[in-house]
Amino acid sequence: MRNIDLFIFIAYLVGIVVFGMSFYKKERTSDDYSTGSGTIPAWVIGLSIFATFVSSISYLALPGIAFLSNWNAYVFSLSIPIAIFMAIKFFVPLYRSVGSPSAYTYLEQRFGSWARIYVASFWMLTQVMRIATILYLLALPMYVLLGWDMRIIILITGVSVLIYSVMGGIKAVVWTDAIQAIILICGALATLGIILFSLPGGISQFFEVAGRHDKFSLGSLGTSLTESTFWVVFIYGLFINLQNYGIDQNYVQRYMSARNDKEAISSAMGGGLLYVPVSLLFFLIGTGLFVYYQVYSEALPPEFRESGMSDSVFPYFIVNVLPAGLTGLLIASIFAAGMSTISTSLNSSATVILNNYYLPVKKDMSQGEMVRVLYISSALISIAGIIISFYIIRVESALDIWWNLAGIFSGGMLGIFLLGYFSRKVGNAAAITGVALGLLVIIYMSLSPVYFTGDLERFQNPLHSYMTIVVGTMVIFFTGLLITSIASKILKK
Repeated sequence: MRNIDLFIFIAYLVGIVVFGMSFYKKERTSDDYSTGSGTIPAWVIGLSIFATFVSSISYLALPGIAFLSNWNAYVFSLSIPIAIFMAIKFFVPLYRSVGSPSAYTYLEQRFGSWARIYVASFWMLTQVMRIATILYLLALPMYVLLGWDMRIIILITGVSVLIYSVMGGIKAVVWTDAIQAIILICGALATLGIILFSLPGGISQFFEVAGRHDKFSLGSLGTSLTESTFWVVFIYGLFINLQNYGIDQNYVQRYMSARNDKEAISSAMGGGLLYVPVSLLFFLIGTGLFVYYQVYSEALPPEFRESGMSDSVFPYFIVNVLPAGLTGLLIASIFAAGMSTISTSLNSSATVILNNYYLPVKKDMSQGEMVRVLYISSALISIAGIIISFYIIRVESALDIWWNLAGIFSGGMLGIFLLGYFSRKVGNAAAITGVALGLLVIIYMSLSPVYFTGDLERFQNPLHSYMTIVVGTMVIFFTGLLITSIASKILKK
């Protein structure tokens, strides 16, 4: 790694940690830590929402997917506008009216403590796995650059983010997110420009080669639910994005950090919709890398064309092609994407632990005790993510493993929210039955391809893995409605 690149990267890493630490307050309340006491500007929250959604999963894995196959995964982004509309129409006003920093307080008010504990627990699982996956992706480019042990890189990154997110609270998280969002967009734009202008035939060659290899395909428009068609990815994206923007603590906490309802809605809309063109930029980079290495085929080692190495193609290009200075900026951009997501998960996880596990049991906690719980919880979540990340050293695609894990661990959380919000008649018994049945379906759909082999192969889940969250959510929702309807008819008789 050239000295100028190393300097830029280290300067960024140190600078962002110091900037985050500058928000440290000796006398801090739990509201300061979790929501900034509702004083953060809307534009900062919007950029923070965008940066949280991007993460290094998008920055590295999306170009890797586009390089390896086509734009089928971009269909996920096309579902965001619909999910955003539903979130700001129904959920943002709801959370603002409840007034709790936890997204899951509403479920306790609606169904009781079991619903709060169930959803909070499954959400925590997704966060630990998300942190682990992102730490792995952050370690990839530094491993390519320096050849360091990936576990050392993961440890340094995890501890660095923990320091500024704990010391600075939510204000440090959202303000550093805003800075990192700008850096990652600039870095991606610069990379795409260099790729296009490095081609002998320029932009026209980019479209000609990519089109010849069907790289712009959004997937089959067929109705099959057993493969990654356009409609399977779109439906999956709609459910995941509604879950993200509608019920995910990472986003709800930002809605609660806004100064008023109007700013909460504008930040949600701006931050969400910004991802649509930026994710397109990532796919253009991945396709550009494919075209570049078609033209300069000798410049890419053969092993990088294998599926298991697709996430490493972009870092390889950064190291071997980009000019001095820009390499450091791109590495900083990748870290910017990942660090913002990790810091958000740490802060939000600590808030969930305090508000959903401690305060319901010990309601008379002092502000000092609550802040200590927030600090310790952040540290424990960080340690768990680091340890799990050590085991995610080789995967076929980081995007695939994340999407599959998200479908499993989400556990139909969206289903119970929809059930509680859209049907006021559904009671505790119907909701519990719906959740229990939904979880059984999710477990079957997730595990049957692994454990139902040989003579049991015919009993495997026939649907694509992306459909797990879709089917699980619908089972919970419609089971609750059906039981409520049957019970109502019986009572009338």
